[in-house]
Amino acid sequence: MKPAYVALAACLIFQPAFARSDTDRQVVTPDEAQLIEHGSYTNKDGKTVHRPAHTQSDRVPEGATAKCRDKTYSFSQHRRGTCSRHGGVMAWL
Repeated sequence: MKPAYVALAACLIFQPAFARSDTDRQVVTPDEAQLIEHGSYTNKDGKTVHRPAHTQSDRVPEGATAKCRDKTYSFSQHRRGTCSRHGGVMAWL
């Protein structure tokens, strides 16, 4: 097997989680008791997604995909626009 094919195969096998397409993500509903803010919106795929929220303990809530600069956790299913009204993305989860 040629080295280029081996490298390509390794990239495809060991791709990080963020390399998945947005449509591959499963929507996980966070535990509302752990969140300070509540509410949801319908994303461009027609899925209901929890709005960015602070947590009671500052622990990463289940289903969070990013931590925003204002310390809220985002549950966005698409990178574009994530944390746009929360100071931008501090870290992808």
